[in-house]
Amino acid sequence: MSDAKKTLPRVEFPPGTRLDTLAVREGLPRSPWGENAEALFLTSSFVQPDAASAAARFANEEEAFVYSRFTNPTVMMFERRLAALEGAEACIAAASGMGAILLLGMALLKAGDHVICSRSVFGSTIMLFGREFAKFGVETSFVSQTDLGEWRAALRPNTRLLFAESPTNPLTEVCDIRALADLAHGAGALLAVDNCFCSPALQQPIALGADLVVHSGTKYLDGQGRVIAGAVCGSEALINEKFVPVMRSAGISLSPFNAWVVLKGLETLSIRMAAQGERARALAHWLEQQAMVERVYYPGLPSHPQHALAMAQQSGNGGAVVSFVVRGEAEGGPEQARRHAFHVIDSTRILSITANLGDTKTTITHPASTSHGRLTEPQRQAAGITQGLIRVAVGLDDLHDLQADLARGLDTLSR
Repeated sequence: MSDAKKTLPRVEFPPGTRLDTLAVREGLPRSPWGENAEALFLTSSFVQPDAASAAARFANEEEAFVYSRFTNPTVMMFERRLAALEGAEACIAAASGMGAILLLGMALLKAGDHVICSRSVFGSTIMLFGREFAKFGVETSFVSQTDLGEWRAALRPNTRLLFAESPTNPLTEVCDIRALADLAHGAGALLAVDNCFCSPALQQPIALGADLVVHSGTKYLDGQGRVIAGAVCGSEALINEKFVPVMRSAGISLSPFNAWVVLKGLETLSIRMAAQGERARALAHWLEQQAMVERVYYPGLPSHPQHALAMAQQSGNGGAVVSFVVRGEAEGGPEQARRHAFHVIDSTRILSITANLGDTKTTITHPASTSHGRLTEPQRQAAGITQGLIRVAVGLDDLHDLQADLARGLDTLSR
């Protein structure tokens, strides 16, 4: 009998099978029933053939499904599919995007370690690194997303992780992933990139040198605002040796139903990202022409500071998130800017007022009071989150309807 570890079967693909095919077919082989759509396994545990097999499987000597806190066929299908799209060896799913970042910290960091993080990341990410991990002796330095010199200057002998979003939420700042990877590896650290805004349909950070890719599957991977999900992609060694043991103990688990929903969302990811990115680019150009808009943030615009880098890293697509600042702060200060932003948001009749993004329905939010509302005012200012800032996550609504909806508020602002 062979001493090789028994593993679960894989779907066999011809050499060179492309991303769009993997997006609809990667996962696990069909069951004996021959289903064409992926099966949904709603079970907490799995019956073992005998006690010896159960012992071997619980000891991870044999790959099999044991308990849905850390092994489930539907969840594995999602993990394998996302790993294939990201060009990664492996993936581990989590209960949410923030759960995935929590898992990242628990798997890789310990008391006395140091993290360097962009100060422009999502507000909850800043809170997690800056407050929650600090309780356990992990120190985080927050630096400019785009200034490589600040990242380099922040390095210490105990730096273990560099963490960035690209583009960031909500100012769409783009980092040079390859340059950050080189910097991290030269210091003996790892680079993790939150790829939420682009998804693997537009950007594959691992191909640019990143070690780990973090996802909120809640956003574009699902694509219809239905469920909460998260994931981390990376090498088999990192995922299996560092992340899986934490998942077994901590149970930051993705439910099979949510995994199935996001798995089906991946099937339309590339065509959604192309269509939503096209609408977002057109909306961003239109916003630049509006008299009551002070500034537009969108990587697909030539006016964006990292436009060339974004086009190179993001397959020539700026993504589907557009942020803009309404006029008012220069004349009446932050309070007037906030009133103007609220007026524009409250004047909409089509856009959904919600802080979620990645939906086929276009959403609109005021980051300073929602996604970044828990930050202190100095933290918001450091991140560039002003009171006049509005974020629009463009869906599949008609472009002209979106323009008319925003114009309703912009055109009635007091000048």
